[in-house]
Amino acid sequence: MQRKTIFDISQMIRKTDFHSLEQTATQIRRDILRMTHGAASGHPGGSLGCVEFFVALYGCSMNFSTRFDMNGVGEDLFFLSNGHISPVWYSTLARFGFFDIKELGTFRHINSRLQGHPTTHEGLPGVRIASGSLGQGLSAALGAAQTKKLNQDDSLVYVLSGDGELQEGQIWEAAMYAAHQKIDNLILTVDCNGRQIDGDVNQVLSLGDLEAKWRAFGWQVNVCKEGNHLESVVNMLKQAQSQTKSLKPIVNLMHTEMGQGVDFMMGSHKWHGVAPNDEQLQKALAQLALTLTDY
Repeated sequence: MQRKTIFDISQMIRKTDFHSLEQTATQIRRDILRMTHGAASGHPGGSLGCVEFFVALYGCSMNFSTRFDMNGVGEDLFFLSNGHISPVWYSTLARFGFFDIKELGTFRHINSRLQGHPTTHEGLPGVRIASGSLGQGLSAALGAAQTKKLNQDDSLVYVLSGDGELQEGQIWEAAMYAAHQKIDNLILTVDCNGRQIDGDVNQVLSLGDLEAKWRAFGWQVNVCKEGNHLESVVNMLKQAQSQTKSLKPIVNLMHTEMGQGVDFMMGSHKWHGVAPNDEQLQKALAQLALTLTDY
């Protein structure tokens, strides 16, 4: 059954205009760099690596309204579990019309709604839970998905986690629960960039064969080898959507590069939580041609 689209920003983007989406992706990368530089703190590495996912999710996949309602009845919901990559989410929300892009300049400032990890007490449109205590986002998303099923709401629930986050035991408790309850209106995406704050994931605590592991837990598994290729991510999400309502939860294992788009940030975990200085900011922005308007 085709679900009603309530997205109310750009119908051009809804038609998968990849040129416009690529421009938006470049602008979001510029926002991430300027936000973390302005705060002299934050997490640019993972944020830069997940830009294509957020653009594909909000630009092509989710049904949502910017007339934000916390309950989200009749619309798709998104939960960010690895909340430290808030810069990419904040920029996406602003660029898709949830709040004024000028507010991005308040990132991590005192009394700002845009704190380092997403919070709810200031009522930021688009954010439904405080997140960043790793391992908890999937559990919250499962609660929302189960609520929709009980209310016969045909909408979907999306959640993003990091691969290092899968070292948390609560993730696997939630994985068992989702399969046992046949929660098939939920799509989990794991950002498999292979890096976390202390180094490579395989060196800190190897996760083994994730594809086999998720299948063993009773999930449908999709693998996206090109998580920084926009069309590949769009297709990944379309494939996941086609697998809903089949009595199994769905997980996308999406391979990305931390620091994508900035050559000196790529290939290392060192930019997980380090903001660029003045010189580094200018060098990074020079690699990202201006497409829309900086805040």
